Amino acid sequence: MRYRTLDPKLIIETAERLEERVAERFPQAGLRGVAGELVSLSRDLAKAAKALEAPIWWLRGLIAAVFVAGVLVFLFVGTILPLDRISGNDDALQSVQGIEASINTCILAVLGLLALIRTEERIKRKRVFRQLHGLRSLIHVIDMHQLTKDPAALSADFKPTAHSPARITNAADLARYLDYCSEMLSITGKIAALFAQSVNDDVVIDGVNDIENLSSNLSRKIWQKITLIERPPAAQPVPAPGRAGQAAPLPPRAPKR
Repeated sequence: MRYRTLDPKLIIETAERLEERVAERFPQAGLRGVAGELVSLSRDLAKAAKALEAPIWWLRGLIAAVFVAGVLVFLFVGTILPLDRISGNDDALQSVQGIEASINTCILAVLGLLALIRTEERIKRKRVFRQLHGLRSLIHVIDMHQLTKDPAALSADFKPTAHSPARITNAADLARYLDYCSEMLSITGKIAALFAQSVNDDVVIDGVNDIENLSSNLSRKIWQKITLIERPPAAQPVPAPGRAGQAAPLPPRAPKR
């Protein structure tokens, strides 16, 4: 079962190791602070996802109490307080109406009980989306930090303006910076998957899939930049050689006199 479920501890360790790598290579960059926030958020959300696995006992106790109270009321009406004492006669029509009212009451009671049972699911769903909102915001913060990291700045023809942001002029450092951003986005998707693992709810799974799709799309955009950095320069065209063994033409001989 080790490789069939996500381990929150390993996800947190991966985020911590990534923060250390960013701090060593870019100690003054704002990406270091984002990496630290990712570690803090991963710890908080891992605890929140673990807490959602446990049932809400006070709500289940309330549902059980309501169910027992409803059963006691029906027993009281049906045994201690018979229908003929309420109607005052033995009319068959009155009895049929009483039976119909009892059936309708039972149906409404069952529907109300089902609504109470689904209350726990709605409460957990609301908690999940409150946590996913913060994770979605962090994803956009990561995307903002890679926004100005353009491979075009590595070109010799690039001329920055007076208001151009600070650029990374080393190709290896730029590729590593973008790779760190991509790794952060991947970790956010795994953190979101913890909630789908803890709460078996179709709505929650759809919300987690939206987070993963957002992080995957942004990561794909980052890897397009990395591909531009690592692409080798185009080779210069080489003129096609002549026929093998063909000698250069000799100059024309002077006519004999």
